[in-house]
Amino acid sequence: MGGHKSRTSALLLLLHMRTFVALILVFAFFAIAAPNFLTTGNMLIISKHVALNAVLAIGMTFVIIAGGIDLSVGSIVGLCAMVAGYLVLYGIDLGFLGIAYSVQFNTIEICLMVLVVGIFIGWINGLLITKLNVAPFIATLGILYVARGAALLFSDGRTFPNLSGNPEYGSDTFRVIGSGTFFGLPVSVWIMVVVALAAAYLATRTPLGRHIYAVGGNERGAALSGVNVDRTKLFVYMFSGLCAALVGLIISSQLQASHPATGETFELNAIAAAVLGGTSMSGGRGRIGGTIVGAFVIGILADGLIMMGVSSFWQTVIKGLVIIAAVVIDQVQQKLQARVVLQQNAN
Repeated sequence: MGGHKSRTSALLLLLHMRTFVALILVFAFFAIAAPNFLTTGNMLIISKHVALNAVLAIGMTFVIIAGGIDLSVGSIVGLCAMVAGYLVLYGIDLGFLGIAYSVQFNTIEICLMVLVVGIFIGWINGLLITKLNVAPFIATLGILYVARGAALLFSDGRTFPNLSGNPEYGSDTFRVIGSGTFFGLPVSVWIMVVVALAAAYLATRTPLGRHIYAVGGNERGAALSGVNVDRTKLFVYMFSGLCAALVGLIISSQLQASHPATGETFELNAIAAAVLGGTSMSGGRGRIGGTIVGAFVIGILADGLIMMGVSSFWQTVIKGLVIIAAVVIDQVQQKLQARVVLQQNAN
């Protein structure tokens, strides 16, 4: 009996640490199989890719923990990238007011306005879900199309190129967001670190964080205990919109261009990172740290397969299998934990 309990405990520990185990295995495999994988240049490239997915996945993690889903984040990335590109190139033209003048902005002002756009779209998602009782899947799917269409309308489907900014207006530092470094690491990685630390603190150290978990675990029970469910859901979707806007800023800065197709399928990578990191699709359970590790697994897997020359079609298949495996393992862990609890209660 004691041996059975120890084996069960060991299996539970292994399942709990599955994302770290997957990260170690994936990293070790590509370090051996892919040439130049361990070079400094490649590690920096991977870190930039991981930072984008991780920031997006952090917002997605809160949404899923609260019992929802946000399919619109990729389109929000694209729309916010287009807004950033337009503001860098043209500012705001006041011609529609009968004034032959345009207002130009510096980098900080551009960033703030783009973040407001992302938060606003997240707020619309939240309103549709909380006030109009639209299912999260349907609401965010609709906003996915609306935001993508708005991104295309912004430039009639064209790209905003050469986003080098203008020193006269203080927008020439826009490129630093995506291309700059600080203490040897890309600025985008530092943005990921700041967002992750803030999100982890919010999730574990604040009443709002406890409310998010409560709403996802048992919405009716949370409401009866005094949690403002609607306000909590509004927050997680607005936070997800904020994270998507950050990614839009980083990408447009990295590429020095904005394209309306930016961010396509990004929502799938964000969901994959969150689920792989242990976030339960049924809500109420998940960790920011796990999501970060999940983003590293997805990023290393994608870049490693590219370096090995694996077809993009097979890359999609493999990514799908990884997501399915993560969900199956999560279900196994939940059932095993429930069995252990029943055995303890029986004793």
